[in-house]
Amino acid sequence: MAAPDPIRGSAAVLAPTGVQAAALDRDAILQGGVPGSALMEAAGRSAAEVLAKLHPEGDVVGVVGSGNNGGDALVLLRTLAAWGRSVKAVLVADRDRGRDERELLHGWPVERLSDRELGAPGWERIFSGAGVIVDGILGTGVRGAPRARQADAIRRVNAAPAPVLSIDLPSGSSAETGATPGATVDADVTVTFGGPKLGTLLHPARARAGRIVAVEIGFPPWSGRGLARVLTPAWARRRLPLRSPDTHKNAVGRMVVVAGGPALAGAAVLVVRSAFRVGAGYVRICSHERNRAVLMKNLPEAVFVPWDDEAELSEALRGSDAVALGPGLGLDEGARRVMELTLKALPPEVPAVVDADALNLVAAGRVDPSPLAGRAVLTPHAGEAARLLGWTKERIFTDRPAALRELVDRFSAAVLLKGAPSLVLEPGGAMLVDSRDSSALAVAGMGDALAGVVAALTPGSASSAEAAALGLHLTARAAAHSAKGIGVIPSDVVEYLPAALRETASAPTPPLFPFANYDVPAVPCV
Repeated sequence: MAAPDPIRGSAAVLAPTGVQAAALDRDAILQGGVPGSALMEAAGRSAAEVLAKLHPEGDVVGVVGSGNNGGDALVLLRTLAAWGRSVKAVLVADRDRGRDERELLHGWPVERLSDRELGAPGWERIFSGAGVIVDGILGTGVRGAPRARQADAIRRVNAAPAPVLSIDLPSGSSAETGATPGATVDADVTVTFGGPKLGTLLHPARARAGRIVAVEIGFPPWSGRGLARVLTPAWARRRLPLRSPDTHKNAVGRMVVVAGGPALAGAAVLVVRSAFRVGAGYVRICSHERNRAVLMKNLPEAVFVPWDDEAELSEALRGSDAVALGPGLGLDEGARRVMELTLKALPPEVPAVVDADALNLVAAGRVDPSPLAGRAVLTPHAGEAARLLGWTKERIFTDRPAALRELVDRFSAAVLLKGAPSLVLEPGGAMLVDSRDSSALAVAGMGDALAGVVAALTPGSASSAEAAALGLHLTARAAAHSAKGIGVIPSDVVEYLPAALRETASAPTPPLFPFANYDVPAVPCV
């Protein structure tokens, strides 16, 4: 049996960028009537509670910058001092000491030293006795690489032996894209406020953030307009399609899978099996005639449709609720023809999940993608996305949210951009960000299984984007239930999808901190 889902959070976790977070702060203060000092007090005190729970012993050294993050760090240190912990602050920027004393420290004896007074021996002496280091150097408003003074402090924090707790995000990382253009703190835990910052969920910053705990500090309710949403077990539970007790096979989902060129039946098998495992009621598999025997042997539940029989394929498409198109299709003229026929015959109300070779045929300009507008989910990995956009893979990785938005705009379709983490967006919708991040899923054929899951979920979901996001959740948890780590293969995922469904339907694990709305462990290295 798999370990309980390690991701904890509410069903409505939002992930603002740095620019959005600053706007939310202003709205809370100017329109919501929440004093800025109250927000800083709640932020610092909540971070102190997380630190005290995770690291209950040892001296605490805060490395404090000039902005609000530095103020949050000082409140944290003052709170711990009031609870009896030994604390010190190293200032790595110019601050108004008198103002800090009046507004943040409230007379508590928090020793404050300037980095300019320390020198290398002083840094080593302070950190050698620390049980925990608090990173309050840079905040969400920073653009580009840290300046020399702050970069030096970051390098010294990373060289210290003590665990590190970062305030809001690891200093040096981008809250917009997750970029780390210069020195960046390696945190063991990041305590963030209101919701995780989008950049901390994206690599390379995600690997530097450690465990992420988002805490509630008194913001008025966020509207969610324009903010990314984070996939949690509670989110997935609310979106599981429900079945009527008197249903039948045609009512729970009729699918057509167009996959498998000559001698490429394996991809088709994975798509169909995964679709059945998450509840598809009736599946027809359109594939090359050379695959008939192997498909019928491995998929006795499915109905075979030869891909060169235009009349039979058109009839199957007219009687379908969703289509999965592309896995193992190939790039030859036969593949191009069957894809073109599928798009021509597909009724306008039937959604399509477009994956693998179907995406490559579109990228090569050999198939007109316009029939996909308004009813498709494109599921590219970075390489396929680069070909579709005419970008380099490096450009995709530099700003994956921008690539996702460009794909949605260009094709007028929902897009699931696979990666670490995977991202989902549909026209006019909010970005959905997967919480899961494991290299164990980097296996050929995993995308085929995912395509089948998403296509099977689409008819019962509120939108194609929600079906795609729910498919991400279920496939990741199925991999976890297999308990095979880097040895997991797509067939394992297919086998354990029912276990993932049962788990998702049950109540999620409550958070360790009652004031936290999101809590996710550090990215595992497997």
